[in-house]
Amino acid sequence: MSFEHKLDQVLMRFNELREQLSATMEDPAEFAKLSKEYSDLTPIAEKIMEWQQCVDEEKNLKELVSDPEFKELAQDDLQRLHEQVPLLLKEIQVLLLPKDVDDDRNAIIEIRAGTGGEEAALFAADLLRMYQRYSELQGWRFELLHESDTGIGGIKEASASISGKGVFAKLKFESGVHRVQRVPETEAGGRIHTSAATVAVLPEAEEVDIHIEEKDLRIDVFRSSGPGGQSVNTTDSAVRITHIPTGVVVQQQDEKSQHKNKAKALKILRARLYEHQRAQKDAERSASRKSQIGSGDRSERIRTYNFPQGRVTDHRINLTLYKLDRILEGAGLDEMIQALITEDQAARLADFGE
Repeated sequence: MSFEHKLDQVLMRFNELREQLSATMEDPAEFAKLSKEYSDLTPIAEKIMEWQQCVDEEKNLKELVSDPEFKELAQDDLQRLHEQVPLLLKEIQVLLLPKDVDDDRNAIIEIRAGTGGEEAALFAADLLRMYQRYSELQGWRFELLHESDTGIGGIKEASASISGKGVFAKLKFESGVHRVQRVPETEAGGRIHTSAATVAVLPEAEEVDIHIEEKDLRIDVFRSSGPGGQSVNTTDSAVRITHIPTGVVVQQQDEKSQHKNKAKALKILRARLYEHQRAQKDAERSASRKSQIGSGDRSERIRTYNFPQGRVTDHRINLTLYKLDRILEGAGLDEMIQALITEDQAARLADFGE
């Protein structure tokens, strides 16, 4: 099928949907389904119509340019269209790329201090704050699910639920090992230490996505404890859930209610099991892919935050930004994420065109 024919089919389906939706429909479920398809197709259809209009205009201007009387008048407009038409075509190709089915989902983010002791725990806390601020700037809802702190500003591990428009589409590229290079406040000699934290971004799964059998769970309840092992409440409200078939273990103790801790633990368990399924499918798909920006591999070193030089380097796309403070404040993170999205689109377009 030629590319032009594919574009014609998109417009044909778009017009069909518009006619169907303008007719009286008795089935609310069918109306909702067609409305979503129409909404998804609208930006592509509008871009195709804009491109077709520019192509027709370009053809007409080429005829005018051959007429000495109109040549000068038409030349500037023709030059503008020469530049505009390929850009519109590229935008259409990007819009036609197969979408990640999970892009519109909310996400659960898990951050763990890695090598580097207390310095790694402090860096993990920096990353948690960065994602919280970034979420606020994006207009997303950020809910802390669990935090195990060190008592002196750092965190051993934390998890949060982030909900809003296109959360997973943007944050999925953050999974991996984040490395920090800086001089710790306790370092008298001024030597730079390197430490790391691991970030995992999981698409949030609903019960319909992952069905968990009660018989597959072992649920243990115990008394919550804070930093240093001291008891933080006197009831057995903390919950540990083990998914027996996979061995995945989730623990929650931040809430005083056992019921709330269990609900949060199941939410994280569901996301981890869904991510496991997703990773298996990605591995099968990526076997034929040349490149994969967002592999989601937690052991892959993806980024270095160098404090002495004030720079952040993403190793997957060799991008360095000298905006460390702005990135850690959340305001500068979008530039890095948008660059990753653009690079991923370029890689997928290369594969798509073959």
